[in-house]
This record gives sequence, structure tokens and C-alpha cells, in this order.
Amino acid sequence: MTGDRIWLFDTTLRDGGQTRGIDFTVADKHFIARTLADFGLDYIEGGWPGANPTDDQFFSKKQDFGTTRLVAFGMTRRSGRSAENDPGLSAILNAHSDASCLVGKSWDFHVTTALNVSLEENLAMITESVAAAKAVKQESLFDCEHYFDGYKANPDYALACVKAAMAGGADWVILCDTNGGCLPEEVFDIVAATKQAVPECRLGIHCHNDTGMAVANTLAAVRAGARHVQGTINGLGERCGNADLITLIPNLMLKMGFVTNIPAEKLARLTSLSHAIDERLNRLPDAHAPYVGKAAFPDKGGLHASAAQKDPRTYEHTPPESVGNQRTYLISDQTGKSNILARFAEVGIEIDPKDSRLDGLISEVKEKEFHGWAFDSAEASFELLARRRLGGVPSFFEIGRFRVMDERRFNARGEMVVESEATASIIVNGDAHHEVAVGNGPVNAVDTAIRKALVKVYPQLADVELVDYKVRILPPSEQTSGTAAVTRVLIEFQDGTGLRWRTVGVSANIIDASVNALADGICWKLIHHGNRL
Repeated sequence: MTGDRIWLFDTTLRDGGQTRGIDFTVADKHFIARTLADFGLDYIEGGWPGANPTDDQFFSKKQDFGTTRLVAFGMTRRSGRSAENDPGLSAILNAHSDASCLVGKSWDFHVTTALNVSLEENLAMITESVAAAKAVKQESLFDCEHYFDGYKANPDYALACVKAAMAGGADWVILCDTNGGCLPEEVFDIVAATKQAVPECRLGIHCHNDTGMAVANTLAAVRAGARHVQGTINGLGERCGNADLITLIPNLMLKMGFVTNIPAEKLARLTSLSHAIDERLNRLPDAHAPYVGKAAFPDKGGLHASAAQKDPRTYEHTPPESVGNQRTYLISDQTGKSNILARFAEVGIEIDPKDSRLDGLISEVKEKEFHGWAFDSAEASFELLARRRLGGVPSFFEIGRFRVMDERRFNARGEMVVESEATASIIVNGDAHHEVAVGNGPVNAVDTAIRKALVKVYPQLADVELVDYKVRILPPSEQTSGTAAVTRVLIEFQDGTGLRWRTVGVSANIIDASVNALADGICWKLIHHGNRL
């Protein structure tokens, strides 16, 4: 198997969106899609066009993700309709995506009971729908829903569904453990049998985690011949979740020797990727997650720590640096340095790895993250922190005093409204600017007042807008009381060119945290616009 190619398919934005408590905004989808594409995944399933307004907007215009292919998901045509005259299928075919992934029944019980159609009609629905998608998309993929249950009940019909998709021109046929009830040996045997029956078919695997076996089942399918792997970041998904790509990717690359589109230097960003998606969704990262959890590599036991400090291989199955993690008991001047240098390269900061200032920067990053800052999700704030430490950020402006007042009242039409009014004092080039602005919330009002002052000096800020705003109340530390809990604010900006960037602010006061993040966002824009005082 070593050296074989695996194609990675992420369905976080579709299947992961069915996780309890997860509700993606369009801004979330854009951020996550670009983050995953930059990491090197082959396919990103963006959602189901026609199913909801969020997915409709996400697929409403062409997006460029480089070599990563954006996939629109949906069902085959309905019984009694042609592929050309089915509104649901048309929404998928007309979506701005590189590929489509259609789902259809492959368990005869579901065909006759859930769909209430004949077995022959279901096969026709598969072939005709896949062919219609293939005619308008670069790739047409087909998900065999309930394939493993279907194969166990009626292997001939399950295989007929695979062949029907192939007849339509499917580039990949994905075998789905939809109920998540299979064990690895079952998955291996069925995938191997399918591969033997249709050796020319390019097979994929899609597993759910209802028995805790999604990762193991996926690896079993790969051993049996599947070369397309579907999953979600951090195992998001309905019920017990999907196969976790964060665990699968290093297992495939580091343990099994498969080749993916992810180079080794990007695999070292795996921990940052996992945490960035959690932070984006306002979820606490799982400290005990394999490979990327904070508890994945440290050794608390004295015997373990003693041996591991002599040679980490005594208690580590892989170097934590290979996935961007680190052991916490071992403190050295190299701890975290490779990650910092990799981030520098991404933002165009050149520095000698032996520069003594790196040690101070690493310490500052760790201290800030201990107190609640989240630089994985706020690359602009990280860049500014680094540039300030290295002496490369001009003093564009200074935010002095600001005040916010909220008023709840009836308007002239008798409607109850709440308005926020902010007053801000901004100093630019030694000159004080005082502005007042009204907004639909305190943060909007403060942002408007600040930029109302700055745009006079920096007109390029006029097209900057806030496209996403998230707040998390962080639990207090052991040294503080509950009332001393701090607030973390994550803000995403966009300018008229479509460029997006993210910042973070932390404070005991939500408005102060917001102003910190706003100031970073404005400063980052000015730096990247080429301003110099």
C-alpha cells in the first residue's frame, strides 16, 4: 500500500452541519472552505443547493479553491420525473461547483419501503441522474446510501446499484455505512468483494461513528481497496458523528504510508486546523483528541516523563511536531519554534531562525493563549503580534476614550427598537478626532465611530466591512472568581477586493475585547495596503 494515492473528501460543511448545536453561516462556510482548501484536501462538499438559503447563497457564484474541487450534494431524480425535469436535481446541476455528489438507495429494503418504487426504477434513477451531472460537471460522484446493510441483505442488488452509477459515468462510487453499525472486518470483506466484482470501479468510503468504529472502518475499507476517503473535521456529524479526518489523515500518511495532496509541511499544521475549526464554531477543542489534543503527547506520570525526556520514542507513537502538536513537559528553546517559523513564511515575514527575539515571541504567544487568545483562528492578530515584537508595525492611530450608550424605545411607528450610540476619540499623527455614531448594536456603533474618524486620513478603509462576529465567555481560572471570567471576540473582515482576514480580542469587558479586535483588523488592512508613516 505504501506510496498509493488517497483522495480526501471533506463533508464538514454538509454532513458536519447536522451536528447538534452547529448552524453554519455563509461566512462560516467561506472561512472553513478556504481553510480546508489551503490545507490541501481534494474535495470540499459545500452543502446541498436548494435545501436552504445558506447553501443557495454559498453556491450562488463561482469560487476558486485552486486544485481543490468544490462539491454540491443532493439526491438523484425523483420517481416519475426525468433528470431534466426534476427541480431538486436541477438545483444541484445549476450550482456553481466543480463536482456533484448524488446520493441514492442501495438497500432493497429502503427502495421498496422508504422510496416505494421498484428496484428497476431505482437503478434507472441512479444512472440517469449521474449521467446528467456528468454532462455539466467536471466530476460526478455517487454515494451508495446504506450500502453495507444493503449488501448483507441482498449483495446482488447492492452491486447492481454500483454498476448503475458506473453506467452513468460516475468518477467515484462511495460505499456508505450510513447507520454506522458495521465492524471493521465486515467493512473489509464487503469492500473487497465489491472491488473483486467491479475491479474497474474507483471506490470510496463514507462511515458514521455510531459504534465508535468510523475511523477503524474507514482504514479497513482502504486496506480492501478504497482510495477515496470521506469524513469531517473533528468528527462532526449527526448522531455520533462521521469519520474524523483529523485522525484519519495522519494515520493514512504517517502509519500506512499513503500519499495525499497534503505535503509534510502542511501536515504539521493539523493541530492548528483542528483548533481553528473548533474556535470558528465556538466549540472547546477536545483535549484528548488523537494527534491534536493538548493531552495527546504530554506525560504526567513520573516514570513516563523520565523515560520520554531521555528519548521521546519511549512513550510517543509519532513525533508531535509532525502534526503541529508538542509535548508539554519538555521545555526547550526549540519548543514551538518550527510552528512559529512556518506561520512567518505564510505571512511573508523573513527572520533568521537563530534570532533571539523568537524566544520572547514564543513565550508571549503561549502566555496569551493561556489567557484565552486564539491565534489559530485569527491569523491577522498573530501576524501583528509578531511584527510588533520584531518592530515592524507603524503607529497608524491610537484609540483613546470611547463610550457606548444603549437606548430601548418606541419609534415613530410605535415599534420597539434598541439603538446603540458610541462616542470615540482617535488620535492620528498627533491630531485628535472625536466622532459619534449610531449602530444596530454596541460593536457596530463603536466600529462606525472609529472608522468615521480614520477614513478621513485613510480613505482605503471605506470599503472594509465586518462579515462575522463571534463571542465566547471563557471560564475563569482557578485563581479567579466566576465574575472574573473573560470574553474572547473573533471578528472577520472583508474589503472591496474580496480579501478576508480575522482578528481576536480578549478582555473582561465585551466592548473592550471587541475594540481590541477591531483595532487589529484596521491596522492589518493598513499594513497590507502599503501604508507607511
